[in-house]
Amino acid sequence: MSFENTLSITPVFGSFPSVGRYAAVLISLGLATSTWAQDQSEAPPPKVSIAAAYTQEITEEAVFIGRAEATNNVDIIARVSGFLESRDVVEGSLVNEGDLLFTIEPDLYEATLEARKADLDRAQANLELAKVDLARKEELYKRDATPESERDIARANELVAEAEVKAAKAAIQQAQLDLDYTKIHAPFTGRLGRISTSIGDVVGPNTEPLVNLVSETPIYVNFSLNEKQFTSVLQAVGESAATLADSNKSPIVKLNLPNDTELAETGKIVFVDNRIDPLTGAITLRSEFANEERLIVDGAFMNVRIEALEPTLEVLIPQAALQRDQRGEFVLVVNDKQMVEQRYISTGDNVESAVIVKEGLREGESVIVEGLQRVRPGVAVDAVVASEQPGE
Repeated sequence: MSFENTLSITPVFGSFPSVGRYAAVLISLGLATSTWAQDQSEAPPPKVSIAAAYTQEITEEAVFIGRAEATNNVDIIARVSGFLESRDVVEGSLVNEGDLLFTIEPDLYEATLEARKADLDRAQANLELAKVDLARKEELYKRDATPESERDIARANELVAEAEVKAAKAAIQQAQLDLDYTKIHAPFTGRLGRISTSIGDVVGPNTEPLVNLVSETPIYVNFSLNEKQFTSVLQAVGESAATLADSNKSPIVKLNLPNDTELAETGKIVFVDNRIDPLTGAITLRSEFANEERLIVDGAFMNVRIEALEPTLEVLIPQAALQRDQRGEFVLVVNDKQMVEQRYISTGDNVESAVIVKEGLREGESVIVEGLQRVRPGVAVDAVVASEQPGE
């Protein structure tokens, strides 16, 4: 019967050559599709590298923008007028307290001092004369040889002479101060800035500063906390704003320098302002650093970090596993059936090459770190453990 059926079908195809060719093409495509599907079903699952989420004790920290401020910063100004006789230091150099910086021509002030000393000698001589005259008038008055008014005038003259002596001594002190001011010394240890004057310039109290001097060790770094952050800090350490700076429970302060490298030194809070700034809603805190390597420069901006007092146990995964779309951050998880799941997570801070997972993952769950582009949710994979496992 099959032979007869074949014979009956053949004339039909023969009658419509184009239909026969079309049918042949469909049969060929069906065979090819069947072969591709079979090949795909037999293809091995893609290989991916996975890493397990792990837990680690993390000391969380808050980061703020801080600005360095010298503990001492002063413009050196001449206190007397005169020609600048010498510059006794090099601009930009380190100086110690008491070092000679500049000398103003002292000749005028030396002469003035000598004149004031002469005035004192004259006043003392007048005082002696007034005393002698008073003694003579008092003796004559006792003998009724002179009127009382003459004695009173002599007594007044003595008082005037005494006052003149005092004035002369004060004038000497002023002249001595002016002479001393012709030599300008460093008021504290620090580093000089650019010297703006030259030898021979006329300088004085009303001219521009001679140089700026800043102290570098120790140094302050000021930063601000908003009301919520500041309250949290006070509650964590159990202190008030007035006692925070002096408390041994005050949080440690760390710095990232302007080039984003971490400063080896740690600082301490030494001052807390007494009010919240109504414009910014923040309160200013001041930390102090020894600055032994002088890496903190007055006026520089940098990141200030305050660590939590107690570490907390956090879940971490490699940053390489983290992806993002319009809904947020997610990872591809390989379950116990070697199937891929898409999992949206909530993350925290980065810890070196890892990231803290706040929600969405448990310790031990495996996330894909290599081969992400070869898989999608719902497919099976051949998962191998990454060569470098974080947290080990």
